[in-house]
Amino acid sequence: MRTIDKPTSDQHPDWASVYIKHVSDDGKVLDFLAEGLKEVVALVQPLTNEEWNYRYAEDKWTIKEMLVHLMDAERVFTYRGLSAARGDKTSLPGFDHNAYVPESRANLRTGDDILAEYQALRAATIAFFQNLDEEALNTIGEAKDQPCSARGMVYMIAGHERHHLQILRERYINIAQKRKYDFS
Repeated sequence: MRTIDKPTSDQHPDWASVYIKHVSDDGKVLDFLAEGLKEVVALVQPLTNEEWNYRYAEDKWTIKEMLVHLMDAERVFTYRGLSAARGDKTSLPGFDHNAYVPESRANLRTGDDILAEYQALRAATIAFFQNLDEEALNTIGEAKDQPCSARGMVYMIAGHERHHLQILRERYINIAQKRKYDFS
């Protein structure tokens, strides 16, 4: 896959650095997205239905809800990248990710269904960013009164997923499987 250099600080919102820092500087962000998908699938595909519905605290999301949150954010960030790449000067609104989660009805779905959607979405995301030229990647748009570019958004998608993969490993998968063995 092609390389896309890391965005400069004027190509993404200030708060996005917390995610972008998780992505390497080698420009292989599209490969990073493909690998991230493989990691997600490898972590959650073997889970039982009970484990898919696990939450590590009462007020935390289930694994299903976390994955649907990742897809929601990927769609929003891709749209922001699309808008910027196409020269749209409309200031895009923010989105309340916490409000999206219960409305997603993720817990009514199967894990397999969520993974199939995740894989299709990721393929579309990679194809979109793969085909942007440098001018489109660098065009600055606006979201939530902050600058955004397609370059910044693809790195946000990758870094956001990496952030949640770490949480998934540390607070969900390890704990869910430990509980399974502790109560056997």
